[in-house]
Amino acid sequence: MESGPAIFAGMVFALFGGALLLWTAVRVRQRQPVAQGVSTVASVTLATLTAVVALALGVWCLTRP
Repeated sequence: MESGPAIFAGMVFALFGGALLLWTAVRVRQRQPVAQGVSTVASVTLATLTAVVALALGVWCLTRP
């Protein structure tokens, strides 16, 4: 069973990662910049990588014994 802080941290990471991934997808689909003054490819790549890492951390926090 997870402890309270692990559940909280896992949920925060999962919500942040999911929201960032959704926000990035919406911005790309609408052809709007993800970050001002940065290459589109670089900003999408960095935002997606950050979202995936946050989701992975959330899953790790929620599944560890």
